[in-house]
Amino acid sequence: MSRIRRRLKPSVNADMVPMIDVVFQLVIFFMISSTFIQVPGIALTLPESETAEQVTVSELIVTIADNESVYLNDEQMTFEAADAVLKNYTPQQREALSGVIVEGDKSVSYEAMVKCLDLLRRNGFEQIGLEMRTEP
Repeated sequence: MSRIRRRLKPSVNADMVPMIDVVFQLVIFFMISSTFIQVPGIALTLPESETAEQVTVSELIVTIADNESVYLNDEQMTFEAADAVLKNYTPQQREALSGVIVEGDKSVSYEAMVKCLDLLRRNGFEQIGLEMRTEP
């Protein structure tokens, strides 16, 4: 009686499920821990400040790009047109805003900044913050 012996070959299988679980957990971790920065659509060179504080993101961002024009949330207009738009805000809409952020290029004149701040205060906006770059 001849007996044939079969050799058992070792089975090599790579189980991908644990690796997929780990990668999925890493993706979720990085999605939750990442921060999102609101970047304006206008290229500005902001002045530096040593005492600047972080401000919560507002729904109204006023950008002064030059001495004649102003941007209200990415919409370019003159100071007179901005005055008309800001007059249309109801008191409830003003209260819903967490504040107004004013951004101005460092080449913009002081007069234009004061004109913008007067425009906002005249229309009932009280919580006004100036955006600036902090030193690294």
